[in-house]
Amino acid sequence: MSTVSYPHVELTDEGVPIVSGTQTKVIEVALDRLAHHWDADEIHRQHPHLTLGQIHSALAYYYDHRDELDRAIQEGLDRVAEIQEKLGESPIAARIRRGA
Repeated sequence: MSTVSYPHVELTDEGVPIVSGTQTKVIEVALDRLAHHWDADEIHRQHPHLTLGQIHSALAYYYDHRDELDRAIQEGLDRVAEIQEKLGESPIAARIRRGA
């Protein structure tokens, strides 16, 4: 079995894929693509510290590990929903809703 190499992606000690030489997580680049439908050029405009090569490599890594990273995205969304539920409605949101 051959091993695929991603020249601009490395794993942190915790196993999180990041863009080499940065603190940008591969999942952040993928979310820009998924949430905003940005192509690599637009991601580069929004994150000029990343090269197009880094962006393409991060996207390739995402698509090759899509199930795993989509699970991580969903787990993050679930954690946010859980925290929001525990905190309840903010006092400001409640005032706005009441029209006060």
